[in-house]
Amino acid sequence: MTTNTPTAGAPATSLQDIIGHAKEYGFVFPSSEIYDGLQAVYDYGQNGVELKNNLKTLWWKAMTQLNDNVVGIDAAIFMHPLTWKASGHVDSFNDPMIDNRDSKKRYRADQLLEGKAEEYAANGQPEKGQELLHEMGRLLDAGDLNGVRELIISEGIKDPISGTDNWTEVRQFNLMFSTQVGSVAEDASLIYLRPETAQGIFVNFLNVQKTGRMKVPFGIAQIGKAFRNEIVARQFTFRMREFEQMEMQFFVRPGTEMEWYERWRDTRMKFHQAVGLPTEKLKFHIHEKLAHYANAAVDIEYQFPFGFREIEGIHSRTDFDLKSHQELSRKKQQYFDNDIDPATGKPYGNYIPYVVETSVGADRLFLAVFCNAYTEEVVGEGEDQKTRTYLKLHPALAPIKAAVFPLVRKDGLPEKAEQIVKSLRSEFRVVYEERDAIGKRYTRQDLIGTPFCIAVDYQTLEDDTVTIRHRDTTLQERVHINELKARIGHDVSMERILEKL
Repeated sequence: MTTNTPTAGAPATSLQDIIGHAKEYGFVFPSSEIYDGLQAVYDYGQNGVELKNNLKTLWWKAMTQLNDNVVGIDAAIFMHPLTWKASGHVDSFNDPMIDNRDSKKRYRADQLLEGKAEEYAANGQPEKGQELLHEMGRLLDAGDLNGVRELIISEGIKDPISGTDNWTEVRQFNLMFSTQVGSVAEDASLIYLRPETAQGIFVNFLNVQKTGRMKVPFGIAQIGKAFRNEIVARQFTFRMREFEQMEMQFFVRPGTEMEWYERWRDTRMKFHQAVGLPTEKLKFHIHEKLAHYANAAVDIEYQFPFGFREIEGIHSRTDFDLKSHQELSRKKQQYFDNDIDPATGKPYGNYIPYVVETSVGADRLFLAVFCNAYTEEVVGEGEDQKTRTYLKLHPALAPIKAAVFPLVRKDGLPEKAEQIVKSLRSEFRVVYEERDAIGKRYTRQDLIGTPFCIAVDYQTLEDDTVTIRHRDTTLQERVHINELKARIGHDVSMERILEKL
């Protein structure tokens, strides 16, 4: 049976549309909302946690199941404070901040200048924007914070609230949260909440390599929480103070890092395309200003309602991390490679491996997938025209895979529907609903992205067939109950995504 077809595109989606839908339908709530919330901290609701967990499971399978030489760990959040000295976070994990004296608002100085560069690009002056970014990078590298302030003023950048350029000096703020460990306050030691998950992998490099008998090249994957005291946190779950990372550190022989860097760069782009993010909304952004540990870096950016922003970074980190930990801990972080070097005819011997990192924000990927899935389309004609809203999630990622509805609440239909739910529940997340007209029930499931709705009617009692309604097309078909598990199972399997990789 066919339904109304779209006749025109709906208005562009705003971030406020996304935030409102995420809250109303149980995906994301402001944290501690009954106390007016906590800025840049969010809770995932009953549907949001399912979608996020599905994304994490998919990433984990893509890393550790599709690659024979990648294994996973789960390192502790608390680490010895010298870890962060070796990594450079104690001395250089800072953001340049500037305040406007009139509005009393604080901004990241580099983001103000990046916004100006984007403005130049939008006005057909990309070269001028690149020159600005180059000059900003030079000043930051030199530690010339006064020069950064003067650059902001000379570019005519004004506070969007006060409209003035009454800026304070630029200051560096360290982004790590600190706390104390110990049972007695005077005996407590200063430790940090980890600002990234990568260091937990590096300090376990030899543990994993030896116990797993891993041979270079190999990778270690991890999903975990990280914490950053973002002064300017904004854009919903894009930038938060408590967030989750999905990282993989790939250890390679020195001299082969660029080959692996390019390979992982392309592999990770395919992953984002496979989960359903459109190619035209994804792009690479090559870093001109490299972190102190990197010799190459690229971001995968997605076009959010607020513009292209990073969702994943791929970095060639050289041997910086392992070498720094070796120097500070005085514990060798070397690997003996007994493969033969064709140049010398002898084994490669001992060396500190180089590292290629892939790091995707679970919350940013969630937001990208959610934004992409949010669909408003105009259906019908004339007086019957209306806007239909639904989440066009890949069935494997949808929080609920199927909903089962009895047509009416009598004559044995609810009992039959509950039997179907029971038969499917061991395989899939399924819900049963009997309230309201069936059209309203369809709409509720559309709004949370449920790919299949199963209607149980009087014919079901006669021949054990049900009607399956498909979310995206609203088409309906008649299927025998015995076929449901296989039909739904095929479409909601993560294999449908992994086979694209």
